[in-house]
Amino acid sequence: SNLPGDGGTSAITGKIYTELYNESNILYQEYYSPDEKVYIVYGDNIGYDDEVSTSYDGTYKFEFLRKGTYTIFVYSDCLGCPGSFETRMVEVEITDNNSVIELEDIIIEKR
Repeated sequence: SNLPGDGGTSAITGKIYTELYNESNILYQEYYSPDEKVYIVYGDNIGYDDEVSTSYDGTYKFEFLRKGTYTIFVYSDCLGCPGSFETRMVEVEITDNNSVIELEDIIIEKR
């Protein structure tokens, strides 16, 4: 199959980084985020296809992926956004089998 999804030999990895704000909207702590849910969308699918939680050092990994386009996203607190959160997403293409793609840190806010 040429569709993105599981059943392949590649992986996408990265880290989630949290900026923590206090009630006065002042940044007072920053850290790599443990136990943060990270979601992946295969191709143009609606909704997410899989989720993982970050480890103690903020890292996540989606494995056994086929070639194709993927979207990685996490939720970030957001003042003034609907529901008070927004998604922070990164689109990535896997072009080769047996590859590991390391994404830049995704930065989220906690309030």
